[in-house]
Amino acid sequence: MTEVSKKENPPTLKKPEIFFLSLGGIGFIPKAPGTYASVATLALLSIFGQANIPFFLFVPFLVIITGISIFLINYVQKIYRIEDPSWIVIDEFLGIFVAWAFIANHHPLHYITILVLFRFFDIWKKGPVGYIDKNYKNGMGVMLDDAVAGLLAGLLYRGITFLNILP
Repeated sequence: MTEVSKKENPPTLKKPEIFFLSLGGIGFIPKAPGTYASVATLALLSIFGQANIPFFLFVPFLVIITGISIFLINYVQKIYRIEDPSWIVIDEFLGIFVAWAFIANHHPLHYITILVLFRFFDIWKKGPVGYIDKNYKNGMGVMLDDAVAGLLAGLLYRGITFLNILP
């Protein structure tokens, strides 16, 4: 699948599916849109964390968002003839959310650790994250590789907190 020329069929934030998948346009930030999406999501999650809202309350929301995202990514891939453009950053939203499920302390250093670990696994793309990224080019694959990166980041974060490395 090749990307269509932007002149032929440009994605626009006026289209609800583009607005949604780009997290309101964050995905169109020129450099490192995935990192910006991760930081924005983590900022929102820090508010939830300070309010002590338990993660399990977010599970139905995440399931719905993930289902909608998979459907819309498949649709956008077909319409725009693209695989995984950098402006689709809803997957970073899911990945950071998964990593956040493991957070043990709402100190800013813990949030920064989660962010760095998630971005490491998401960018590095080795092991299961890389396998999913290479072998599943549909909406499920786009979302799943980031969910697995979030899981790995969360597990490594828990190992770090178990060793009392963070305050």
